[in-house]
Amino acid sequence: MNALHTAFVALALAVAAAASGGQSLESPGASSTANLAQLRQMIDHGHSDEALKQLDALAAQQPVPAGVYRLRGVALYQQNSFQKADAAFASALQQDAHDLESTQMRGLTLFRLGQPAKAIPFLEAAHDWNAQTRVDPSYVLALCYVETRNYDGARHAFAVQYGFAPDSAQAYLLAARMLFRREYLPIAQQYATKALELDAQLPLAHELLGEIALAGEHLDVAIAEFEKERARNPLDGSIYDRLGDAYIRAGDYTKAQQSLQRALLLEPASTGPYILLGKALLRSQDPVNAAMYLERAERMDPGNSMTHSLLSQAYRSLGRTADASREVNTAQKLQAASQPKLEDVH
Repeated sequence: MNALHTAFVALALAVAAAASGGQSLESPGASSTANLAQLRQMIDHGHSDEALKQLDALAAQQPVPAGVYRLRGVALYQQNSFQKADAAFASALQQDAHDLESTQMRGLTLFRLGQPAKAIPFLEAAHDWNAQTRVDPSYVLALCYVETRNYDGARHAFAVQYGFAPDSAQAYLLAARMLFRREYLPIAQQYATKALELDAQLPLAHELLGEIALAGEHLDVAIAEFEKERARNPLDGSIYDRLGDAYIRAGDYTKAQQSLQRALLLEPASTGPYILLGKALLRSQDPVNAAMYLERAERMDPGNSMTHSLLSQAYRSLGRTADASREVNTAQKLQAASQPKLEDVH
């Protein structure tokens, strides 16, 4: 077995040496294609710095071999050098206007540069998946439409991503959810309402309308929408969780506890109901039981800063000052660790 392994290693080294500069019987074009394929593998495995050195040398040739500009763009994109990546993809498209990957990647790059309007034509021209696609271009195209206030275009792009008919109830609800996630509340509400007009029995539509109302602190509306969703999906634990949250905000702690206990029975592995129960019990001046639920949540997910913050309140009410201080410190550390770094903000 050792001899076989040695022979395999020797063969691999010989192949690598030949690929990096040894003699080859292949034609120059075949050799160039093979070299680009190897460089692509290097980039895909995170060695973009090494690949760029070789690609820069190839880019100095005249004429520049086909595919070099595209790979330079991919490597630079991987390094978050978006301005340089955009220039590389532009050069690739000047060399071959039908290069679909460069078209797609230039659209993605322009989006990352904060230029959604310029990105749209490229993503519209090449928003299908291909062998090299890493980010769903239909999703990015939809985000570009959102940023440029073309909400119907966004709806159509989101629908393509999920295979929905563009004007269907499902497409409207999907777009509403995506818009709500990005805090476009009025248009999200409009689209969710339209989804129900098209299909009055559409699951999760009332839940989303409840979430939108809750975000705007329209508590009566939120509770009414969640109750409608509960009538349609009585065994969905998340509905009781959201109802519990709404009742806490409305100051009805008895109904909040009732809803959250139901959520626990249906979703015993979820920490949300435990945390909310702890909050409701704290508001009801019951720190003993609040601590019990919050300690359970902490064991399930020790990295949740909200749990530690609420635990500190419960312990302080119980006179456990050392434990309360410990939980405050833990919550602050977790909150600081979760803050995005400056270079991560886009």
